[in-house]
Amino acid sequence: MQLKTSRKNSAKMALMACIGIAMRRDAGRTTTAAAFAFATKGNMSTSTSTFTSTTSAFSFKRPSFSTSSSPSSPSSFSILSRDISSSSSTCSASSITSSSLKSTVAPEDIEKVAVVEHPSYDIIKKELVEEYGAHCTMYRHKKTGAELLSVHNDDDNKVFGITFRTPPSDSTGVPHILEHSVLCGSKKYTSKEPFVQLLQGSLQTFLNAFTYPDRTCYVIASQNDKDFKNLINVYADAVFNPRATNDPMVHAQEGWHLELEDKEDPLTYKGVVYNEMKGVYSSPDSLLMRESQRSIFPDNTYSVDSGGDPVAIPELSFEQFADFHAKFYHPANSRIYFWGDDDVEERLNLMDEYLSDFGPSPESKPASQIEWQKKTITEPAWEQHPYPIGEDQPETNMVMVNWLMNEEPLTPTEDLIVGVMDHLLMGTSQSFLYKKLMESGLGAAITGGGLSDELLQATFSVGLKGVQAENSKAVEELVLNTLAEAAEEGFSDEEIASAMNTIEFRLREFNTGSFPKGLSFMLGAMSKWIYDREPTDALKFEEPLAELKSKIAESGSEVFKSYIKDYLVKNKHRITIEMVPSKTLEAQQLKDEEDRLKAIKDSLSEEEIDDIIAKTKELKKLQAAEDAPEDRATIPSLELSDLKREVTEYPIAEVESDSGVTVLNSELASTSGIAYVKFGVDISGVDYDDLALLPVFIRTMTETGAGDLSDVALSQKIGTHTGGLSVSMMTRPVRSEGIADGAVLDGSNLLTKLIITGKATSTKTDELFSIFKLILTDANLDSQKKVVEMLKETKTRIESSIQGSGHSYSNTRMKARYSVPGFLNEKMGGISYLKSVNQLLKDAEEDWDSVLTRLKNIRKAILNESTCRDGMMLHITGDKAVLETVQPSVDEFLSSLPGDANGSKLPDFYNIEHPWATRAKADMPNLAPLKDEGFVVPTQVSYVGKGGQLYEQGEIVPGTGNVVSRFLRTGYLWDHVRVIGGAYGGFCTFDAKGGDGVFTYLSYRDPNLDKTLDVYDATSDALLEAAEELEKNPDALATAIIGAVGDMDGALSPDQKGATALNRWISRETPERRQQFRDEVLNTKASDFKDFAMRLKDMKKQSVAVVSSKAAFDAAAKAGKEMELNQVV
Repeated sequence: MQLKTSRKNSAKMALMACIGIAMRRDAGRTTTAAAFAFATKGNMSTSTSTFTSTTSAFSFKRPSFSTSSSPSSPSSFSILSRDISSSSSTCSASSITSSSLKSTVAPEDIEKVAVVEHPSYDIIKKELVEEYGAHCTMYRHKKTGAELLSVHNDDDNKVFGITFRTPPSDSTGVPHILEHSVLCGSKKYTSKEPFVQLLQGSLQTFLNAFTYPDRTCYVIASQNDKDFKNLINVYADAVFNPRATNDPMVHAQEGWHLELEDKEDPLTYKGVVYNEMKGVYSSPDSLLMRESQRSIFPDNTYSVDSGGDPVAIPELSFEQFADFHAKFYHPANSRIYFWGDDDVEERLNLMDEYLSDFGPSPESKPASQIEWQKKTITEPAWEQHPYPIGEDQPETNMVMVNWLMNEEPLTPTEDLIVGVMDHLLMGTSQSFLYKKLMESGLGAAITGGGLSDELLQATFSVGLKGVQAENSKAVEELVLNTLAEAAEEGFSDEEIASAMNTIEFRLREFNTGSFPKGLSFMLGAMSKWIYDREPTDALKFEEPLAELKSKIAESGSEVFKSYIKDYLVKNKHRITIEMVPSKTLEAQQLKDEEDRLKAIKDSLSEEEIDDIIAKTKELKKLQAAEDAPEDRATIPSLELSDLKREVTEYPIAEVESDSGVTVLNSELASTSGIAYVKFGVDISGVDYDDLALLPVFIRTMTETGAGDLSDVALSQKIGTHTGGLSVSMMTRPVRSEGIADGAVLDGSNLLTKLIITGKATSTKTDELFSIFKLILTDANLDSQKKVVEMLKETKTRIESSIQGSGHSYSNTRMKARYSVPGFLNEKMGGISYLKSVNQLLKDAEEDWDSVLTRLKNIRKAILNESTCRDGMMLHITGDKAVLETVQPSVDEFLSSLPGDANGSKLPDFYNIEHPWATRAKADMPNLAPLKDEGFVVPTQVSYVGKGGQLYEQGEIVPGTGNVVSRFLRTGYLWDHVRVIGGAYGGFCTFDAKGGDGVFTYLSYRDPNLDKTLDVYDATSDALLEAAEELEKNPDALATAIIGAVGDMDGALSPDQKGATALNRWISRETPERRQQFRDEVLNTKASDFKDFAMRLKDMKKQSVAVVSSKAAFDAAAKAGKEMELNQVV
């Protein structure tokens, strides 16, 4: 998967390894990942995920106040004011109690199990990273020199990783192709794709690999000991003994090959990475970032693309591919990592089995050394490059100013200073530089996002997109002038306190969401370790934090002013990249490729053409062939008896209250002194015609100021007193009385709420609640300039996202045709929403009074004096001490809310049709008609979707559906859309608990269109054949069940446990029903696969939604696949 390690989201190690589909600000450096099917929990469209590497101790994730469920919502913690003796700090770091990872076992006993002497290893260093209760021991393998960092603690979500320094010398993409390829069979594990078999039948909580510009990481995680060891064995053998270096067919499949089935046909390029990177190079944002990195690193490995340039990829020979592995994949060049509560001696024994096969290689490390880029640019430069746009797309430019910041390593304190500096400049939409750029009117959206520090040297990049050509120079001028102003004027005490609070809260909370803490810890360590520095330097924050606080106490913002001046204002190693639109670039790229291939074919002899045809057939035969039973048997697997049969329950209880508000608590064993709060307000009274404006209303709540607070002051208040705050909207179908559990719903019954989510230490919930009330009742709606900015930014983001994540929009569009909730989601966030945004933007610019009136009407409807309290819901997750401490703040908050505690009741939407549903049903036939649609954008790849009604209203959907759909996703569709078809991903979506009965097929960065639709149409027959095989092979059936159970179980953070409990409460799902569903999954039979196949064969109301280029649609039409075309971008 092409994953973007973004300047915007270059997350701090202690935050998380963040995966997100949509980025609020645009991505920066490119990181690639081995498999499109990111093995993570609870994420259907894993292929869209963006992996934000947490590669530096002091790089920071940008908060997004406008979106819900952000993996690391804006967080904060108070520091000392400038005058330490009279500190007015309102929240101290000690308010967050010790990390939940810190063991209750005596330190001396922990050290006995954490530090193990082993005859094959030398102990280089042992230390305790007290911040996270992590006992770290650095070993060096005596025979090979391999380094192994063993981190021992009480975390049962164990992590293993192995990383190689892999600097490329060209843009053929060899590190990326190799990363894909090593997972395609090995000496011990001889099936074609062990990785896929692990996806199919493991309890993993993370399973993937990813390529940076200078290193390649292979990572697994599991809470099951047996599974963990299985995964380690497969990955270790894969990287050290891959089949790929001896079998050119792997290189051909994963990298590139010439394909020809008939002498009269034109030659084509195929290959998974080749097509993946064609998708990347179709994205204007990716092109901008690529040119930026190349320009500021002219002399070292970062000047080339480790992911691969589609033009250069076909220059990579198999011999070069194999040589790269031999050069860089020796144990001497590896960094091996373990985290968790497993036995340390077993770790060392297991790795010694693989390492002992190798001897020393003293040249490996020096050969992979990353050279420092000197600041050789003595005068700032300006470069101009084209990017593709559609025929009807406005011709606007993208401008980004880029600096190389440092020529030598930064100390941990300097890392922190630069990170806080970045937050002050770009951390929120109210930060100094970000705000100046957005309010300038020179462009529609921010690009770059500021600091990027995941590589050897830090860079800073920022600019705007949606820029008129005549304003391009003005963008650069504004960036430079604003930075000069910051260097001269500095920042207020309030700004600094808010930024420091945000960062410190994140560090101490160490909330990694659904992703393993050990993965975050590893990537943080790797940011130093990979460059031969101490790995724990990236993990210890107490001393740097104290040192920075001291500097601030002494001189306020002087420390930040000097860094801005030295690293940016006076820094001449600066390149401005201007991307200019081209309506002919896409066609020219296609013609160039056709011409190259024609020239190649014209130069070939008859024998050489015959050879290509023969190799094409051989590869397709290999790809289509099933693994021999003895090869599949080499892959270690779990048994059904290894699975936990009981559902994990999380507590939730309704609390008595005379406020008229529903109050719920989830009491957990420990939340480290933090209260996690969700406050919901019913929005059913909002006019249906204003739904498209609701996302704007939600953003105004946190981005335009409230009460007496300006937008900046509100942002600072959030940062200073809380651990983060976000506002979102919930549209949830619910089951009415008399409807059976598991039945498909008609979508008439909905709960619709505005949800404010926040967190704070238990002593600061009074501030958190005061902000909740303030933004709910007194947000500044009359902010025309801000709303116009929001709408321009939203328009630009959607247009960009459709090009890069077309499958997500295809899926949303298809689901809009079948259910009311699907239609509403599309109306407020899909392709059709782009049209609404364009109209709202026009209205906001030309008729602001009407827009303001509508915004005020939304708030009035939400805060209806008579009924609003009946629709309010407050849910708090905390431990016993937290819940007791916050109770007075809760009581005060509830009593201060608007509305009558004894007011009227809202309709019971569990049993009465929601007013939005009534209107939606009337609109659906015209606005989301059941027909095949194509959405035209400038791109070199396709995103192909097809769906239908698999279960109809009232039919019971068994849990077995999740097993079968997952089996298709990781089996037939993977093989035929990805492996054989060459797409980066092929998968399906079906949620047995979703209530809509809809099944969809999707592809990602697909070189095909009509052929992929043919693959979808053949699915039912393939599944029938598979059902027959499963009857004969109970082990294969067990594997499918195990994988499905693995998707249901995962490590959850405290706030996620509370959210899970709340979701279950809202759905009125009983523990008995949850257990029944799990039992259905566990007891899945081969006959269930047959039943599912027959449903697929007879699937009702089938329709297509595809995002692709005009040329691809024309070719599909010639093949008999015609669609109604809509020009989108």
